[in-house]
Parts: sequence; C-alpha cells; structure tokens
Amino acid sequence: MLGLDPAIFTLLCVCLFCAVAFEFVNGFHDTANAVATVIYTNSLQPWVAVVWSGICNFLGVITGGIAVAMGILNLLPIEALIDTDVYHGIAMILALLLSAIIWNLGTWWLGLPASSSHTLIGSILGVGLAFSFIPNAGGGAAVNWDKALETGSTLLFSPFFGFFMTFILVKFIGYLTKNQPLLFEEPKREVPPPLWIRTVLILTCTGVSFFHGRNDGQKGVGLVMLILIVVLPSYYALNTEISAEEVKTNLNGVQSYVSKIDASKLSAEKASAFNEFKGLVSDMSTVITTYNESEMVEAGSSQANNRFAIRKDIMLLTKKVNTFLPKGETSLAGLSDAEVVKFRAHIGGLKNVTDYAPFWVTLMISLSLGIGTMVGWKRIVLTIGEKIGKSHLSYAQGASAELVAASTIGLSSSLGLPVSTTHVLSSGIAGSMVATDGIRNLQTGTLKNILLAWVLTLPVCMLLAGGLFLLFRTLL
Repeated sequence: MLGLDPAIFTLLCVCLFCAVAFEFVNGFHDTANAVATVIYTNSLQPWVAVVWSGICNFLGVITGGIAVAMGILNLLPIEALIDTDVYHGIAMILALLLSAIIWNLGTWWLGLPASSSHTLIGSILGVGLAFSFIPNAGGGAAVNWDKALETGSTLLFSPFFGFFMTFILVKFIGYLTKNQPLLFEEPKREVPPPLWIRTVLILTCTGVSFFHGRNDGQKGVGLVMLILIVVLPSYYALNTEISAEEVKTNLNGVQSYVSKIDASKLSAEKASAFNEFKGLVSDMSTVITTYNESEMVEAGSSQANNRFAIRKDIMLLTKKVNTFLPKGETSLAGLSDAEVVKFRAHIGGLKNVTDYAPFWVTLMISLSLGIGTMVGWKRIVLTIGEKIGKSHLSYAQGASAELVAASTIGLSSSLGLPVSTTHVLSSGIAGSMVATDGIRNLQTGTLKNILLAWVLTLPVCMLLAGGLFLLFRTLL
C-alpha cells in the first residue's frame, strides 16, 4: 500500500492505532468533566449523560476546524527533526504517544482528574528535548519554544481562571437568588431537580462536551497529521486539494510586496529576518517552478517528494514574517496599510497548503473520542462529584462550574489555543465549594493528590517520552 516497505507500513498502522487509543483514553478520562454535575444533581441518568456527552464530543470534533490541531503539530518543528531515516520519525511518534497513554491510564486508574493536554504536551517536549541531545541534531531547534510558551501559559492560567470565575459566579447567583435556597440545597436522592434547573444543567453539560470535542479532539487530529507527515511526507506534507496554480498565485503575490519593502528602514533584527524571508521566497519560487498543476495535485507523482521542501519553506516563511511584521502591526516600511493586509492574505493563502487535515482523519478521531467518552467514566466522576468538596454538589455549584468550563474551552478553541478541560472544571468545582462554605469545605487530601498529579504530569511525561524516544531510536 502506497509503495511502503511492509515493516514501515506495519509501524504506520501501529502509530495510527496509538493515536486512536490516546483519543479513546482521553474520552473516558475527561467524560467526568461534562457529566459529573448532571449525574450528581440527578438531572440525567448516568447512561443517558455519557451517551449524550459522547455524541456532543463527536459533533465538536467534526465541526471544530484545525486551529488547535496545528498548534499541537507546531510544538515540534518536524521540518527540522525529520531526517532521511523514517524509522527515527516513527520512534519519535511512538515515544510521545505511548508515554501520554501510560500517564493517562495511570491517573485514570487512580481516579485523578489529570490533564490530557498537559500529558500530550509534556510528551511532545520530552521527545523534542531528547532529540536535541543527539549528536548533530541541531540543539534547540528540536522544540518550538515560542509555541510551547504560548501553550504552557494558557494551560497554567486556566485553573486559576476556572477557580475564581466560578467563585464569583456562585456568589453572584447567591446574591440574586436569596429567596430561592433550593439552588444551594443538596439534591434529593434519585429526585430530578425542577425543570428549569435541570434544563440549565443539561445545557451546560452539552456545552462542556461539545467544546471539549472542539479542543481536545483537535489534539488527536494534530497527532494523526504528525504521523502522516513524518511517515508519508510526499502524500500529506501539503494539501493536495489546493492546486499548484493557487500556490503560485499566492507566492507571486508575496514576491510582489517583498520587492516594495524598504529593508533599510527596519531595525537590525527585523531587517535580518526580512532578508532571510526574502531568501526563502526565492528558494520556494525555484522549487515551485518544477511543478505543473497535475503533479501538484496527483499524490505519488515524480515530483511529490519535493512537497516536503515546500512545506518547510512555508513554515519558515510564516515564522520569519512574524518577526519583521508582528501580529497586530498594520504598517511596514514601503507598504501601505492596505498592502500589508493583502500581503498577510497571501501568506495565509500559502499556510492553507500546510494547515489542513483530511476529513477521514477528523472522522476517525471524532469517533474515537465520542466512543471513549461513553466508557470508563465512573472513577473520575466519583472524584469530581464527591471528593473535592465536603458537601454534596448543589445545582448552583454544578451549573456555575460547567458554564465557566464551557465558556473557557470555547473561547480557547476559537483562538486556536489548547486548554485543559480537566483543570478548568476541577478548579471550578473547588471554587464553587469555597464560595458557599469557605475553604474548610474542601477535602484537602484529594486536592493534594490532584495538585501532585498536575505538578508531576509535565516532568514525568517529558522524562518518559524522552527515554522511550532514545530507546526506540536505537532499536528501530
């Protein structure tokens, strides 16, 4: 198949299976984030809640786009990591996937709501750092630190945001509903809440499930694209649905504006980045001239191996343009504001060739996450529903935590930023408990275990992934 060596094809299947397994585990690991509140407030029967959550997760992935997926993919500058030995790329992929799965399963078994996002990112950084220690590997080029810091800051900020926003929201609801104590009472066993409360709780459950799919599901899409680009770069390095003519048109547009930019009026740093950018445009133009449209579209053609060279140039172009023309700036020496907008549009047109995912990839991940959501949910639901606070979860607390979680995840997805559903929801539950009865309402033993898991996730996954990568690289 695809002209692959049988051994490489087998390893490709193993890698894809591991990616599906990671997303499946992610599903039942994170189910509790959505269904704990509706189950513990008797708003939905457990089996109804998990099936509904699975459907919403599926829909979230299908409709979620690829912004977060590309953010995950770009944590590792694979254009710098891939060498002529495809087995080394496979070693990298297997190491990060297996370490992420091992940690997720371990924390799930212990009933700890740890972050799948932190797990994955720690594993990615681990293989990147391990690669940098290999002789002649290029050192720090093994990790896209700008993207890592952007992603890390989002993950670090989200628990605090979830805690304080839920705390404020519960206080606000309490102020508005002083004469309706029902909202803060312990739900009666097996008795559904009033219809309007039940509706709100189901809607918030739906929101968390849907936006979890849009955010966490894209991480699986990014993993599969990483596998395909590493193992089959001639087929998947570029979007074959975009014609060579469209690529050439955008490249010509970039060239026309580059010729107008006055580098003498730029700072030394920006001028250096611009000159590198200009060289990359020239290199890419040379490669593009070897294509005709049918060869650009037809996978496996005689020129298909050059696709990876074009991908590398486009990725570097995007990085350099952000140096001499940072995001948000609308003026550049030699270009009018309108021309800057058009210049960015042509760059965006080139990025469409690299930032994509085939529908079958999205469908495969959405099914994995959706089905995974429907199984194995009880362990962490128990922790979130009963072990964070000393008192039983009330209607107001559950709705507030879910509303904050859904809003945070939805906003992060729209910005293309990965965020931890687990961190936001768990900290939100803690914030709701503190808002009603103060800090004494928290079960400190459980919180210590959760915090320990959060703190250990990154270093453990980095060490595990890095060690496995060096081991697999030796064996394969």
